Parts: sequence; structure tokens; C-alpha cells
Amino acid sequence: MNVSLWRLPDAPLRASAVTSTIIGLLALMVLALTARTALPLGDLYPLKASAAFMAVMLLSFGFLRRHHPFEYFGAANQITTGRAMLVALVAGLIGEPRFPMIAGSAAAASLLATALDGVDGWLARRHRIASDFGARFDMEIDALLILVLAILAWRNEKAGAWVVLSGLLRYAFAAAGAFAPWLRAALPPSRRRQTICVIQLVALTLALLPAVRPPLSALLAAAALLTLGYSFLVDAQWLSRHAG
Repeated sequence: MNVSLWRLPDAPLRASAVTSTIIGLLALMVLALTARTALPLGDLYPLKASAAFMAVMLLSFGFLRRHHPFEYFGAANQITTGRAMLVALVAGLIGEPRFPMIAGSAAAASLLATALDGVDGWLARRHRIASDFGARFDMEIDALLILVLAILAWRNEKAGAWVVLSGLLRYAFAAAGAFAPWLRAALPPSRRRQTICVIQLVALTLALLPAVRPPLSALLAAAALLTLGYSFLVDAQWLSRHAG
């Protein structure tokens, strides 16, 4: 999706998307404030989580008009919005104290977000409201969660700084398209790509668990990074063969 094409959708899609976002933001704020009472989190945690959620949602709004050919946001995208809430709650933990209970909470939220992955796609197909927007929305939430988990794994000393590459590969691949336009071509659906994404999420989630310590946590993260790198290499080779 080209950022230069960012435009707000027309009503009633705009109203539907905004309503879902406002409800999601209110629910997220309640969850973040509740987390502050149960965990040793800083005063800015609810603000950080809310800012992360709104950044994701506002960016996504601009692509609804061109890539979501339906009048309403839909149940599938609402599930993805719920996943975005969970990812924002985890993202807000970056910079917070490195306590095992906080890392465990991040792992629990990540596990729930991963478990919901696929539910949105199933709903979209069931109700015949699948769209390019929904598929991309879901994929970008996965990519952001991988980046956030990788940063937390590094910050909690579960692996070296190299683990952040797990989250940066997706964005590096997209940025490379600015220099090699053939990398921006559409890829065919791939079960391999979906499976490796889930492996990446599960591996980083397990690495964050307080009971999983180095070197096991580092081995999990390294194995996941290797499989992810392999997946991007396969995609790059396919695009190269089909360029032009």
C-alpha cells in the first residue's frame, strides 16, 4: 500500500471504522489502567499503549477507501482491531522495568493475539467480506507484534541485540522495494509464509516466559530468525524470477 494514496474513507465506512476504533481505545485504556494496578508499570504506560494503538489505526484508515470495497468495517476487521489492542498493550511495555511478571504478561498477551490470528480471516470468508485491506491489516499487526516481541526479548536479556532483526526484516524487505521495484510485486498466497509467521510469534513468546532462560531462549529466537530469513529469501527469489 502506497502511503501517498492515504485518504479517509467515505461514510458509512468511515463512521463504522471510527466507532470500532473508539470502542477499542476505551477498552484498551481500561486494560492498561488495570495492568498498572497489578504490575509495576510507569505512569506513562497507558499513554504509550494508547498512542501505539491510535498510530496503527489512523495509518490503516487511509487504505480503507481503496482496498475495502464494503460499506462497513466488518466483524473480521473488528477482530483484527482487538489484536491491535493486544499488540499495543505489549508495545507499551517497551521501556518499562525488566521484571519477570511484566515479561510474563507480555507473553500472555502475545499468546492471545496469536491465538486470534486466523479468526479474522475465517470470519471474512464466512461472511464473504474478505478484502485486500483485511489481509494487509492482519499481516501488518503480525509484523508489528514480531518487532515488539523481539525488542522485549532483547531488553529482557533473553537474546542479544541481533534478535531485533526478526522484527526489522519485514520492514527492510518493504524498504528495499524503493530501490528494486520488482520487490513490490504481489506474492501468491503461501502456507509456508503463514506457518513461519506463527513459528516466529510462538518462539519469541516462549522466549519471553520467565521460566525460559538463556541459552534456551536465545536458541529459540535464533531458530525462528533463521526460518524467517529463509522465508524472505524464498520470496525474494520468486519475485526475481518473475520480474517483468
